[in-house]
Amino acid sequence: MEKQSRQNYFYGAAILTAGVVIMKILGAIYKIPVANIIGDEGYSMFIATYNVYNVFLTLATAGLPVALSRLISEADAENRTMQARATFRVAMKTFFVIGAVCTLMMLFFPGQIAVRILHNPDAEASIRVMAPSVLLVCLVSGYRGYCQGYSNMIPTTVGQVLEVLTKVVVGLVLAAVIMRSGGTRAQGSAGAIFGVTAGSGIALIYMTLYKRRKYRFEDIDDPDIPDSDGRILRRFLRIGIPIAFGASALSVLNLIDSGLCMQRLQFAAHFDLQSAQRLYGVYGKAQTLYNLPAAFITPLTISVVPAIAAANVRGLDDDATKISEDSLRIAAAISLPMGVGLAVLSAPIMHVVYPDSHEAGAGLLAILGITSFFVCMVLMENAVLQASGREKYTMITLITGGVVKIVINWFLVANPGINIYGAAIGSLVSYIVMMVMDFVFMCRTLDKDPNVLRILKGPVIASTAMAGTAWLLFFVASRLFRTQMGRIEMILSMGTAIAAAVIVYAVFAIRMKAICAADMKLIPGGEKISKLLHLR
Repeated sequence: MEKQSRQNYFYGAAILTAGVVIMKILGAIYKIPVANIIGDEGYSMFIATYNVYNVFLTLATAGLPVALSRLISEADAENRTMQARATFRVAMKTFFVIGAVCTLMMLFFPGQIAVRILHNPDAEASIRVMAPSVLLVCLVSGYRGYCQGYSNMIPTTVGQVLEVLTKVVVGLVLAAVIMRSGGTRAQGSAGAIFGVTAGSGIALIYMTLYKRRKYRFEDIDDPDIPDSDGRILRRFLRIGIPIAFGASALSVLNLIDSGLCMQRLQFAAHFDLQSAQRLYGVYGKAQTLYNLPAAFITPLTISVVPAIAAANVRGLDDDATKISEDSLRIAAAISLPMGVGLAVLSAPIMHVVYPDSHEAGAGLLAILGITSFFVCMVLMENAVLQASGREKYTMITLITGGVVKIVINWFLVANPGINIYGAAIGSLVSYIVMMVMDFVFMCRTLDKDPNVLRILKGPVIASTAMAGTAWLLFFVASRLFRTQMGRIEMILSMGTAIAAAVIVYAVFAIRMKAICAADMKLIPGGEKISKLLHLR
């Protein structure tokens, strides 16, 4: 019974994470029309501001809410109601201080952030408009952590849906109205960014009302004596800060990357501000698409981590190695065809999704498409290492990869002939380095080395067949039209190529046993898919 309940718990965790992934995909859908409305230059301001916001967002939502939920859960398990209330009170004060400081910095120093950090002075208005959202999201995170401490995930999910919907509607409407009324691209970017602030405000209103309705503080007959505020604060920060630091490291690197690219394009490669904005803007567009494959790997890591951890605890080293190897094979089988597809069809994808973008977009997406495979493999390798109690290894690889990317960007982006392509190349090389380092650490950690041939053979062969099919069909379609294809013709040609490629990949993947029936148990609804595809 205990084993069954544990399985149900992790299965539910995978479904919850899949819901979070859906929110990320909706976020990407929001960014695509925004990019088309405000253009390459405007999108450079939008994405640069978003990178600033993501640093604060990760600090607020990655570590401290987890710490709060853990402390609330411990207090609840010990029936210490007053301890839970005191913990929530201390945490909310902490969230308010952190959010207020970050918001004030963005409100009073938007010009300095735009010029000295981002090297994009036109982003000033967007930073100022984004500022209130940092405080709002900090407070929202406090409420979410409190509810999650009582194993209640409903308000988190509902709040995220409301936040995303508000962001999409408000942001897109404001951006479109501003641009159609003759506003500048900087104003259009600020209008789109305001959707984020509005969404955070709606989420805070919902979470506040939910907390008051479901978790009303009432008098209790035999109250417990809570710990002092200082003791609670120390425990809260001791748990949350390391998690927040690890999770925010990548966001910080992305922020550094934003400023570094703009700085090297202008002062080393000698592009003017508008040209640098267009190049960085189209790079941001390609990044939005390249981030999508990783969203499909995140739910799998939730299911894999407990399985490996349980095998390690029971001393089943062979099982831990097999689960790790199977996990990497599944990650490769899912991410490799997606990455290869983005690379092979990069030109039509950019033309269809982002018409009238800078011509560098296709080449950037081709490089980043391949990069997305290595990103997904690093995510799964990190999950294996974390499940094995080797979290420090993942920090070493992340820092090393970040340094590699910064160094490559410094030199390649400064080359006028390479320019923004250097940033994509830097991402590719850095994630290859991280993947290799993680694999070496895995070999040191696991009882037996994972078999690289078993992991990659099926996905590589199936993806190669798929890529050839997609390229050939699109090439034939382009010749049939004879004249230059418009957007409609390109959509039809690309859709046909993708549909055929998916079928070819599925056939080869099943024949090569890149995916088997046992693998599908790690995926919510996987058993039904397994029966449909007649997997064994």
